[in-house]
Amino acid sequence: QPKLVAARDSFALWCCGGNTVITWGKGEGKGKSKAQKRNKGKGFGKLFDDDQLFLYGHDVQDSLNGVQDVKASQSAFAAIQADGSIVTWGLKHTGGDSSQVQDRLRSVQQIQGTISAFAAILADGSVVAWGDPICGGNTADVDGLFDVQQLQATWGAFAAIKTDGSVVAWGHPLAGGDSSTV
Repeated sequence: QPKLVAARDSFALWCCGGNTVITWGKGEGKGKSKAQKRNKGKGFGKLFDDDQLFLYGHDVQDSLNGVQDVKASQSAFAAIQADGSIVTWGLKHTGGDSSQVQDRLRSVQQIQGTISAFAAILADGSVVAWGDPICGGNTADVDGLFDVQQLQATWGAFAAIKTDGSVVAWGHPLAGGDSSTV
């Protein structure tokens, strides 16, 4: 069954368990050459008439294996694969580059995205985040991110529900990143 997710001005289409994600948008032109020129290095793609996908600026298509879920930030995507690893692409400052935390992104159970960051729950209930720290892309100063069972996101913050029912939030305070009064 095909699934679809939207970023600010682009889409990603995939089938659960498949090895292909089709992305389009972010300045797509009507012709191939216009789209290539406008999108070069931006991290989005175009599906050509022969069903070949070109992801501009990122060579992730060969890295995808058994895609389980895809989430979007403003200008990036993150895909959970069958083995629980994550593949990201798109603009670096909106979460399209997870290389700083890639070694920790194993056994991912769930992922969510703000406009410029992603957060993932691992099988042990811990959380890993990357992208813009202002919008939740850094959990270094966040206490209590263990035994997490669910994540939700606003435009600029994440909230995690723990197994004991408590909530931990981080990110931009005006977007719900401060739950100290709850």
